[in-house]
Amino acid sequence: MSKTYIGYARVSTNEQNEARQLESFSEYSEKISKVFIDKISGKNMNRPQLKAMLDYVREDDVIVVSDFSRLARSTKDMLQIVQELTDKGVALISIKENVDTDTPQGKFILTIFAALAELERETILQRQREGIAIAKRQGKYKGRKPIPYNEEQLRLECQKWRNGEQSAADTMKKLEIKKNRFYQIVRKLGI
Repeated sequence: MSKTYIGYARVSTNEQNEARQLESFSEYSEKISKVFIDKISGKNMNRPQLKAMLDYVREDDVIVVSDFSRLARSTKDMLQIVQELTDKGVALISIKENVDTDTPQGKFILTIFAALAELERETILQRQREGIAIAKRQGKYKGRKPIPYNEEQLRLECQKWRNGEQSAADTMKKLEIKKNRFYQIVRKLGI
């Protein structure tokens, strides 16, 4: 039975372009029969095309990614994905890292790269938190400005909610206010 090659690419937002990743597949372009593309953060495994790809693959298939960070940003997620692929008899090739999980060395290297991808993400988040803390101390960062709301309309809709005429969810929907903000305003106004 011949191997079926499947590509997987991921960018973090709709504005980003996956062309660089797809171009990196050129060595396998003749072999790749299907490509799954997610335009969402890799911070977890809750990605529609990742799930579709994992459901799609079969024994002897080969997943091709431009680099491991496109597949997962945490060691736990990477190892979970690789375990699922291994259980199905599916191999994984990362072009940038030149790793093929069909080999014992490839499996070992994969674990190291997954840990490095997680370290990189955590380092970025830590720097961001530190930068915000410094900016707050300097008075340069005060967070987002609160979304304005019509207090009269809010009180009217909340009265309906308190009287049992509508649910809290319906009240939030009518007011176009998210849950956390809604309850924050309700507490502030003593409603």
